[in-house]
Amino acid sequence: MIKIYWFLIPKSKRRKCIFRKSCSNYVFEETSKNGLWEGLKAFRFRYENCRHGFEIFENPIDNKIKMILPNHQIIGEENIAKTLINKMKLNE
Repeated sequence: MIKIYWFLIPKSKRRKCIFRKSCSNYVFEETSKNGLWEGLKAFRFRYENCRHGFEIFENPIDNKIKMILPNHQIIGEENIAKTLINKMKLNE
């Protein structure tokens, strides 16, 4: 299904992901490496968290950029889309 999505929807028309690795790439990799069940779990995780409700902040202790996802999980800068990090830095 993901390959069909990639074929039918040009990259320029796809929704922008808040994660560094796009949701479709992440789910495709998880499915390829670990099977359908893990791919479905990866899809569910991304579907629930790759939308509004996240918050980006700079951790005052180590000055690193972090993101709180809607499920309250905190992820580091290496997993956040570069466009969101750049936007945050411009707003400082």
